[in-house]
Amino acid sequence: MGDRGRVPRASTSTPRPLAGSVQDALEEFARHLHTERGRSDHTVRAYVADVRSLLELADAKGVRSLEGIELTLLRSWLAEMTRAGLARATIARRAAAARAFCAWSARTGRIPLDPAVRLASPRRDQTLPAVLGQAQASALLDLAAVAADDGDPLHLRDRAALELLYASGLRVGELVGLDVDDVDLSRRTLRVIGKGDKERVVPFGLPAGRAVVDWLDRGRPALAGPASGAALLLGRRGRRADPRQVRAAVHELVAHVEGADDIGPHGLRHSAATHLLEGGADLRAVQDLLGHATLQTTQIYTHVSVERLKATYEQAHPRA
Repeated sequence: MGDRGRVPRASTSTPRPLAGSVQDALEEFARHLHTERGRSDHTVRAYVADVRSLLELADAKGVRSLEGIELTLLRSWLAEMTRAGLARATIARRAAAARAFCAWSARTGRIPLDPAVRLASPRRDQTLPAVLGQAQASALLDLAAVAADDGDPLHLRDRAALELLYASGLRVGELVGLDVDDVDLSRRTLRVIGKGDKERVVPFGLPAGRAVVDWLDRGRPALAGPASGAALLLGRRGRRADPRQVRAAVHELVAHVEGADDIGPHGLRHSAATHLLEGGADLRAVQDLLGHATLQTTQIYTHVSVERLKATYEQAHPRA
C-alpha cells in the first residue's frame, strides 16, 4: 500500500525551532517509530507532536539538550497540561509518548539515564464507545443501498465501504488501504494490514460481498484512471479514497437513522464487535477479527453489551 515505506515528516507546520541536536533526535525518533516499530503515519505524527511540546517547554526553560530533561521537568510539563484543562486521555497519551522518547534516547546512548521511568500519568477515563443497535445498523446499510440505486459511482463506493466496515470491523485506515487483490470474493475474506504492519485475514458476509461486486462492476471502472493503481476504493478523481471521504459518508447517512448517535467509521467497528458478542461470538475470535494486540482491549465490548442490557432492563422490566 503505496506509501508504507515512506517516513512521515516530524511536522507539517512551522513549529518553534529546536536546538540542532534535539531536532535531529526528534527526527531520528520518528524514523524509529515508522521503520523499526511499524507505527502508522498517524501514530508517528501524534507521538512526534507530543514529544515536540515537551521539547519546546524544555527550550523555553533554558534546557537545550536531551541530557537536561529531568523528572521534575516532565512533571511540570504534565502539570501545565492539567492546569490548561486538557482531557485526561490526552495527558495520558502525551505522557506515553514522552516515556517512549526518553526510553529510546537512553537505549540509543543519547542520554545516560531514562528520566521518565518514574513518570506517572492520569488514568484514561473508561468511556464506553457509542454503538448502533442492530436494527439501526440494518437501517443504515439499507439507506446506503437505496442511495446506491442511482448508479452514482461514489454512492456505490460508499455502500461497499459501509458494508465492509460493519461486516469485518475494519479501521477506516485499513479499509482505504485495501487493494483489489486483497479481496477474495470466492471465500469472502479480506487480507488486511493493521497496526504495526500486522497482516490478518477477516471474513465478510453476503450483503457486503454483493456491495463490493457492484462497486467493482459498475462504480470503480467509472472512476479509475492512471493514478488509481491497485486501490480498491477510489475518490472522485480516481485516486485512492481518503479516510475523510468515508467518514463524511458515514456521518451523512447516520444522520438519517432514527435515534442513532452521530458515529463515524470507528462507531461501525464498535457496533460490529458489540453485535458479534451479543450474538454469542467468542471474545478471542472478536479479538482476532479486530486485530487487537491484547484481549483487554477487546473486553470493552463486553461492558458495552452489559450496559445496553441494563438500559433495556430498566426500560422494560416492571420492577426495574
